[in-house]
Amino acid sequence: MVARIRMLLTATLLFVPTVSFLANPRAREHYVGFGVTLIAAAVAVVVYFAVRRDLYRPWVGVVTTAFDVTVISAALTVFLFLGEPHTAVNSKVVFEAYFLAIGATTLRYDVRICLLAGALATLQYTGIVAYAATHWDLNSPAYAPYPYGMFAWTVQVSRVILLAVSTVLAAAVVVRAQSLRRLSAIDRLTGVFNRGYFDERLASELSRARRHEEQLALVMLDVDHFKKFNDNHGHAAGDAALRAVSTLVRHSVRRSDLVARYGGEEFVMVMPMTSAEQAMDKMESMRQAIAELRIRLPKQQTTAHLTISAGIAIFPGDGVTADELLDEADARLFEAKEAGRNRVLGPPPAEAKLKRA
Repeated sequence: MVARIRMLLTATLLFVPTVSFLANPRAREHYVGFGVTLIAAAVAVVVYFAVRRDLYRPWVGVVTTAFDVTVISAALTVFLFLGEPHTAVNSKVVFEAYFLAIGATTLRYDVRICLLAGALATLQYTGIVAYAATHWDLNSPAYAPYPYGMFAWTVQVSRVILLAVSTVLAAAVVVRAQSLRRLSAIDRLTGVFNRGYFDERLASELSRARRHEEQLALVMLDVDHFKKFNDNHGHAAGDAALRAVSTLVRHSVRRSDLVARYGGEEFVMVMPMTSAEQAMDKMESMRQAIAELRIRLPKQQTTAHLTISAGIAIFPGDGVTADELLDEADARLFEAKEAGRNRVLGPPPAEAKLKRA
């Protein structure tokens, strides 16, 4: 989405220097504006098609953000080399492009990128102003009638402050958006992720596993006889049990693993870079820990216990799409229940060895 917006935005911005060039083809600043915007648009197109071909890497966002800011500074720097320092320090159209670059970083949901864009814009523009002020007498009568206005440090300081304020505002928007996204992605009862977020993350984790040719484990976990537990102890006790199980599961996995509530008493997990043997070992330990867990019943002086059943599917041996892996994990979960519950089923050992070979 970000790559598409960058491409459309730079393509739209091409109209500004094009119209200006047609209106006054002798003005050199129009050549500069058109050339720099054309380069930015070409890079945006390349990045967009690279992302569409699944060539995205985590550093791409940082590099493209730095490029967006730097290309604006480059346009202003060109005016210095052309001997037009007033255009560089008093330009309104080119300078305001900084705000577009900083504002666009809010689409990335990363405060660090917002701060990077703001810091680069501030430092680069300050450097341009300092260079112009030390190499030219900007208020000399030779520049009259000052078509871009006279030079004033108060104006330049105000511009730098505006860049800083826009950076803080962009960062605040991202922080707020992250907070709202986190709230919308969390299951309120259990504190783990919900199914909508799980579907989104599973797609991205599968994409990453394909790129790096790594295994990935998908686990479907179900609390045994949960309806009977609710009938015997009440729904408040059932909620307490789900919270206790989800807390134990969440604390038993790595930070890179994903735990989500799939529906009712059913949970799903995604374990990147995990083989069948590793997933079986992890789930067996988890199954035993949950079986030994004493769940304190609300408003009662007693405790209760629960067991779980789980089915494991491994990418790519058990499937290469999300639906295939979910179906396979669900089928093995059903087999575990049919076999007596309180057990974990994964790929058969012989099959796992064959897939690994």
